[in-house]
Amino acid sequence: MNRLEGRFAIVTGAASGIGRASAELFAAEGARVLAVDRPGADLSFEHAAIQGLGCDLATDGAPATIVGRALEAFGGLDIVYNNAGVSGSKPVADTTDEDFDRIVGVNLRASFRLAREATPHLVKSGRGRLIFTASIMARHTDNGLVAYSASKAGVVGMMRTFALELGRHGVTANAILPGAIATGMTAASFVREDIKAVWARKAALKRLGQPIDIARAALFFASDDGGFVTGQALGVDGGLMLRV
Repeated sequence: MNRLEGRFAIVTGAASGIGRASAELFAAEGARVLAVDRPGADLSFEHAAIQGLGCDLATDGAPATIVGRALEAFGGLDIVYNNAGVSGSKPVADTTDEDFDRIVGVNLRASFRLAREATPHLVKSGRGRLIFTASIMARHTDNGLVAYSASKAGVVGMMRTFALELGRHGVTANAILPGAIATGMTAASFVREDIKAVWARKAALKRLGQPIDIARAALFFASDDGGFVTGQALGVDGGLMLRV
């Protein structure tokens, strides 16, 4: 349907899972995409509209490098999908400062810095879109998720402020809250079929989510279909949290 025809996008965490599915879907819908992930990650894509960039988002110069590369390649910027993230699980008493800082540093701080760097160009676009991957754990939690839940709750709060401040410029900002999704980051958790089955049974739809399920939500926010939606945290969890 070419819902992103002529638009320029950055997608982080694009080597696998949700990021890869989103980069491919955005390109299939007409966008040119800068796909960003860690140096050395597989950023080869069949679609000619996708360019890869290996960059550590947590480094000081990353935002300028990423936005600069997008502007050099495309001449403008319309969409930033802050999807990259890390996880970890430790009891509160065992969570070190380094553990906490690593998770918050990637999930929250790096997302903020890239969004801030991109803001002038999204404003100039006239149809700018900021999208963040948060988590259902932004609203809930579980044992061992003190840093992860804090980081994702922070993403939602941050997103709302971007939405409020940038709305006057026609820029939308929204977050997606995935549930149990079969991605590279969750592969270790779902390697056992019995574990996968437990999480599938918890969802109202009785299955694990797939990266394309989240990518389609991101496409909605990125396109004109979501042009009057801003400041929203959309749960895409197959009904996982209905009974919590």
